[in-house]
Amino acid sequence: MAHGVTGTRRDGLWSFAERFAAAGINALLFDHRGFGDSEGEKDYFDPKMQLDDWRAALAFARSLPNVDATKVATLGSSLGGGNALWAAADDGRVAACISQVPFVTFSQAPHSKEVLEQMLAVAAKGGYLPAVGQAHEPAMINCPGGEVGWRRIVAMGDKSRWRNRMSAGWLLNGYEPGQYASTLHCPWLVLIAADDRIALPGPAIEAALRAPKGELRIYPDTDHFDIYDGPVHEAVAADEIEFLHRHLLGRKLLGAPKASTVQTRAYIQSTAGERS
Repeated sequence: MAHGVTGTRRDGLWSFAERFAAAGINALLFDHRGFGDSEGEKDYFDPKMQLDDWRAALAFARSLPNVDATKVATLGSSLGGGNALWAAADDGRVAACISQVPFVTFSQAPHSKEVLEQMLAVAAKGGYLPAVGQAHEPAMINCPGGEVGWRRIVAMGDKSRWRNRMSAGWLLNGYEPGQYASTLHCPWLVLIAADDRIALPGPAIEAALRAPKGELRIYPDTDHFDIYDGPVHEAVAADEIEFLHRHLLGRKLLGAPKASTVQTRAYIQSTAGERS
């Protein structure tokens, strides 16, 4: 499991990992190089290097005692959700993949033309950008409420080591893990916040429907950061546990997914060439 842009394992992912462990599923959280507790050049962000981090995490997980190396899944949040897809497509041994509120293409970020031009100018100079900022500022997350939402998640964390800084050069190369959806070999659960203002839902929904073994959950009246606590968190975690029980443990949970509160969600399951 890993987070998205500049996010760390201490920022909102512990609660998911604890739920998985309680359900009999091992959970391994890690930080991408340069962020959180990991080594590497501080704040240097490069998706291709992060893919190497996922490869290392998968190899480490498979080496652990009492772990079935044939039943390892990837799970990522936000841009980490795109990385989880990319890592699963890269590794044919991955048994399942989960992407929550994912970026599957950089075009999901709702930047104005002016802000995007400023960001690309910084990238061309090899500079750094804030991860979150206000609507007029060149930052990866700058939609209304985005900075408040992210800082709330960081405040919930366990001694967070988050820093609001990331290198920008990767923007010149684009980010398109969604291209792997149509050929993904394993089951892929995509969890969408219907009112997501940070990772616009359309491209991720389309990618999920292209996947041969895609499963899609859409949570109405939900924004990007709502999945980390409250009723939506309970529903998302329950849906993920049900998915992992089916595809890693080979059994279905009886009845509806177990959430402590009722949360409406739409279930859409597709097979290659079909939409429902």
